[in-house]
Amino acid sequence: MRDQERRLTAVPWTVFLFLAAALALQVSWALHRGAPSARAAALPEPPSLSILKVVSLGQPEVLARILMLWLQGFDYQPGISIAFRDLDYQRVEAWLGRMLELDPGFQYPLLAASRLYGEVGDPDKQRRMVAFVAARFDEDPARRWQWLAHAVYIAKHRLVDFDYALRLARQLANADDGAAIPNWARQMHIFVLEDMGEIESAKVLLGGLLDSGEVTDPRERWFLSQRLAELEQRVAEERAD
Repeated sequence: MRDQERRLTAVPWTVFLFLAAALALQVSWALHRGAPSARAAALPEPPSLSILKVVSLGQPEVLARILMLWLQGFDYQPGISIAFRDLDYQRVEAWLGRMLELDPGFQYPLLAASRLYGEVGDPDKQRRMVAFVAARFDEDPARRWQWLAHAVYIAKHRLVDFDYALRLARQLANADDGAAIPNWARQMHIFVLEDMGEIESAKVLLGGLLDSGEVTDPRERWFLSQRLAELEQRVAEERAD
């Protein structure tokens, strides 16, 4: 077999010239093209619910989870990485909403909205995610209260919008299925009022809550009683001044 191999000297020089030119052309094209760039706008609009139900083949819950994995991995594409804040949040919201329509019991879209996409350093996009969570909360308060509670946190500490945080906290407190929501979550509006400087209002609400008998856990009653005593002392000090 070695006797049948041709020596390099037998290869026409034009072949070497062609290979060198091809290599130079490839290198030049790669340098001219530059590094790949991320395109946030590449996130498409989600298909209609009817189309997705057909595609799911009778298993919409499974498809909802597949779509969540796809969306969460969209920021990592071959050779590029897209920051969450650079995504088109109108489309992100549309995809998250479609997943909830496929499987209303699926909690991850709301978790992603409040704890993943809602934690970016863009106030407008944070507000969109908080509004999305608030809009979907009333559909199933018993299972979605924790995401609205975190939305209160975002509004208060990230957006520093106490009025918005108070509206969200009151939505949580006034939920129809309030029995399934822990007391600490339903009491968030009281502590938001305290942070807003509405000490008198917070004191009245906290005192009314303790008198109502809704709080039965001894440790929770002790904690709230301590907070009430602190608020009463602050009110007395303000009046004394």
